[in-house]
Amino acid sequence: MPKEENVIKLKRIEECLVSGKNSKIKKIKIEYLYLDLNTCDRCVGTDAVLEEVIDVLAPAFDIAGYSIVYNKIEIKTEKEAVENCFVSSPTIRVNGIDICDEVKESDCGCCGEISGTQVDCRIFEYEGQSYEVPPKAMLAESILKLAFTSSKASCCESYALPENLKN
Repeated sequence: MPKEENVIKLKRIEECLVSGKNSKIKKIKIEYLYLDLNTCDRCVGTDAVLEEVIDVLAPAFDIAGYSIVYNKIEIKTEKEAVENCFVSSPTIRVNGIDICDEVKESDCGCCGEISGTQVDCRIFEYEGQSYEVPPKAMLAESILKLAFTSSKASCCESYALPENLKN
């Protein structure tokens, strides 16, 4: 979003808080966890698609009284992976819930070049097909579904750092 739009949105939120309208602004937390936004085609592509989908959905959430809190988290160390319950790159969570029901991975040549070893990165399954970069429709559906899911499931309940990430 351009800076002017952010300023206008913040002013509207401030006006609502002062006037008492929407005194409880509801938040939708979207997290994008990744290993590399310089070399990895999967991370770079997913980042671009996710930002585009968020830009399209944000006005509708705004009208409904929701604010999107979007955090990009680069995982650089094992400690950061553990702190963020990181299971695979790239990972997208909505309100703490991974958009994928399970982790599926395949060999990622880009990340292998970076690390000097074979690295498996996430693939996204949607409508019976596998994608290295998730389709826009998949992301939009997942964000909309999970934004209004009342589940308090935590991704960290039984977390263990995957062997693939240790390497």
